[in-house]
Amino acid sequence: MSLDGEHTAPQLITYADRLGGSLSGVTELLRGPFAGAFGGVHLLPFFRPFDGADAGFDPEDHREVDTRLGTWQDVRELSGTHGVMSDLIVNHVSAQSPQFRDVRRRGDASPWRGMFLTMGSVFPDGATEMDLAAIFRPRPGLPFTAMDLGGRRHLVWTTFTSAQVDLDIRAPQTWAYLIGIIDRLTDAGVSMLRLDAAGYVGKTAGTTCFLTDEALAFIRRLRSYASERGAATLIEVHAHHTQQVQLAEAVDWVYDFALPPLVLHALVAGDAAPLADWLEVRPANCVSVLDTHDGIGIVDVGRNPTLPGVPGLLSEPQIDALVEAIHRNTDGTSRLATGAAASNLDLYQVNSTFYDALGRDDLRYLLARLIQLFLPGIPQVYYVGLLAGSNDVELLQRTGVGRDINRHHYGPEEIEAALLRPVVAAQLAALRLRAAHPAFRGDFTYRVEGARLELSWRHGSDCARLEIDVADLSHQIYVTHKSGHLEFSDVLKLGTEPERS
Repeated sequence: MSLDGEHTAPQLITYADRLGGSLSGVTELLRGPFAGAFGGVHLLPFFRPFDGADAGFDPEDHREVDTRLGTWQDVRELSGTHGVMSDLIVNHVSAQSPQFRDVRRRGDASPWRGMFLTMGSVFPDGATEMDLAAIFRPRPGLPFTAMDLGGRRHLVWTTFTSAQVDLDIRAPQTWAYLIGIIDRLTDAGVSMLRLDAAGYVGKTAGTTCFLTDEALAFIRRLRSYASERGAATLIEVHAHHTQQVQLAEAVDWVYDFALPPLVLHALVAGDAAPLADWLEVRPANCVSVLDTHDGIGIVDVGRNPTLPGVPGLLSEPQIDALVEAIHRNTDGTSRLATGAAASNLDLYQVNSTFYDALGRDDLRYLLARLIQLFLPGIPQVYYVGLLAGSNDVELLQRTGVGRDINRHHYGPEEIEAALLRPVVAAQLAALRLRAAHPAFRGDFTYRVEGARLELSWRHGSDCARLEIDVADLSHQIYVTHKSGHLEFSDVLKLGTEPERS
């Protein structure tokens, strides 16, 4: 496959308030100590308010920048040197949005009434027990919250929390609302849109209400409009790996959410076979991650209730062993933040930093990062992962939110200290290699033999190759260079003087 290196350079994923303190602070880091490592940045929600019930994913109006973080001009300034990705939250809005507050007050008399989904919107003649039991939701219980709309009691559709009310994508008000956001984002220089929770947008009676034909058609419609505005789309869906392959045909980019648990399994169990199975079918247009602002997904490699009888990439015993290994490696802190603990509603994710999930082992961690960086697509690196951060148990205890264990607030002194750590310096060196080396603009091949994994790129006379034995952790990086060939047999020394041949 041929890929354009300029468009597949690594991206940083970050909250503006938790790294840099503001939009301009993020820009300073990308142009300063992170220079050359990233071609773009996924700015996690910076809308008003960025610190709501779901860390910005419940904005009252995400056509407005929260003034505590900056302005649209700050976004445009950043877009001058880095590609900017922003979230387009397509499934829901805040229950505190002006539109929904008007519906709460006026009910059917509100011009916004059709914008919001209720149980009756999908089941006008009522729903059977089987209808309701079939609805797929990533959280326990049914996706409804009883609310008064204009003095009448309704079951409002709330897929995630009662603070986030679902949109009815059939309503013209919803389409006008969403394209208004796209217009505002692209006017500010945003060139990539992450379609948040897109799998849940099409609720259809008699289905699981997840990844329905209606949802896929709406995603294609959004993609078409975004393309007219000069923006690419990335769909955010945690699903069975075969569904990710299907989704890759509907959008510009799809997440490789299977990669994190597969890489963890490989480096914990010394077994590369499941990863090899994924590489056989993995789409070329993947955005790869090891960790994000959410947890480490398990549903992405296991069985999925929407596809009964279809196996996952990992068996149930392998998943159980992996989850227990993560809990051991984190000295139990991930267990405090996962499942029913810490009021956590994402039962299919393990909450931990990726660094802690590998037992704070610098070698395994850097090998995991290199596997990610040597795969096709766009590699994204979460800010906590970039700084090899550990679980923030203090923040977890303070907020009671499981995912906060991997959402540390970094001050300037902490960032400076982290940059001095060899594991962070080695990551930045690897990112700069991935961003700049011409081989990554060419053709990708791979080979797996037992525990040995080889990932190679070639573009003309330029090549880059990574070899890893996931069992004994022996490895080698080989890249062409203007002065000959460079080799590294110790990833911990990346960024220092290499071996030359």
